Amino acid sequence: SVEVPGPFRPSRRDQPDPSASERELHEGGEYRAVAVGEPSPEFAGNAVRTAKYSALTFLPRNLFEQFRRLSYVYFLAITVLNQLPQVAVFGRGASVLPLAFVLFVTAVKDAYEDIRRHRSDRRENNRLAAVLAPQTAGEYLPKKWKHIRVGDVVRVASNETLPADMVLLATSDPTGLAHVQTVNLDGETNLKTRYAKQETQLSFSHDGHVAGMLHCERPNRNIYGFQANLEIDGKRVSLGPSNIVLRGCELKNTTWAIGVVVYAGKETKVMLNNSGPPSKRSRLETQLNRETVILSIMLIGMCITASVLAGIWLLNHQRELEFTQFFREKDYTTGKNYNYYGIGMQIFVTFLMAVIVYQVIIPISLYISMELVRLGQAYFMGADNDLYDESSRSRFQCRALNINEDLGQIKYVFSDKTGTLTENKMEFMCASIHGVDYSSGKPACGSSVLMIFCGHQKWQLGLTLSF
Repeated sequence: SVEVPGPFRPSRRDQPDPSASERELHEGGEYRAVAVGEPSPEFAGNAVRTAKYSALTFLPRNLFEQFRRLSYVYFLAITVLNQLPQVAVFGRGASVLPLAFVLFVTAVKDAYEDIRRHRSDRRENNRLAAVLAPQTAGEYLPKKWKHIRVGDVVRVASNETLPADMVLLATSDPTGLAHVQTVNLDGETNLKTRYAKQETQLSFSHDGHVAGMLHCERPNRNIYGFQANLEIDGKRVSLGPSNIVLRGCELKNTTWAIGVVVYAGKETKVMLNNSGPPSKRSRLETQLNRETVILSIMLIGMCITASVLAGIWLLNHQRELEFTQFFREKDYTTGKNYNYYGIGMQIFVTFLMAVIVYQVIIPISLYISMELVRLGQAYFMGADNDLYDESSRSRFQCRALNINEDLGQIKYVFSDKTGTLTENKMEFMCASIHGVDYSSGKPACGSSVLMIFCGHQKWQLGLTLSF
């Protein structure tokens, strides 16, 4: 199996005119040639990785993610200023500890989340699938998903997850019909029908295996499109979206299905559409960033006022500076300048000193407390027995600790209507949240009531539908 650049021009001797999909494949430039039943090391392996960090990239990437918060940049600037001997107010080492503690706690939290992603990837890559052993008479051997290659023929049983993007060759149904559930791809729970071509279905039923050369398009993100053709027994069979099953789908209502892997690992459509773990931010954190900007502007204003007033005082007492204890111009033991840098430089130094003194206007303890509270919230949510599902024996899992505070904050309520309305108008009438009536005395008679149940608390929302 090799990838060949250039137009695809197979022999058309004794063949009918190609379909539209075939013509697009021929004119599309580069294509992929896959020998059925012959795994090829030319293409990407089937191992996937959804973790954000590695051992080498954790420190720089995590620091970059953390310093996207404006408050952390502010605290870093304060720490750097406090290292200058001319403006230092607190101890140099003591000024580094608060920021280092915040960065450390956040890094530990992010590392814990990413370790769980690595474990999930390891479990996914080590799952087993039945793969046709080369040069055997229809013998399928267990093989880890991460070792599956393009060109492997895989047998999937009912209710099993597909390990890679595969073209169907045969199914347990004599007509080549198979049903798959694509909820992991598009969120739809209804079953989709996929088909194996009759040419491959008949060849498999006669010989127990299928041999041929498959030509398909290069990997792309379109989960609803696929263009390929299969050369089998001297014939060219056109393939389309109804003949491919994608990684992450589950085989349903079909005893078994056999397919050849055409895209594996990071080249599968589900991985191409995966943009990686997002850097989620809660609304509280976004609000804190805005407040940090506002408080920084106030801080700059206070520091400018202090430096201007200091400059005015220096101009008024310019002749007395030589004898002033702090501003004496010379150290008489050495004859050199002691603690005075000139009026202009002194104003600038005063501004920096004011930044250090007034920096408590944005307390770093707030962010330390927030990180510790989030860790505690995640623990208590996971240990809550009311959130335990007995059917699956699973507890509440907090996968992103950054957005704990967004839970329960309902901003929009969407409702579906039944029947045809002459006027599509929905008016809020009443709401009962945890026993508190928010109807403002409005009668809800004659209106349709939407009942929302959340855990052990009952939420009632009354909506009037105008007919």
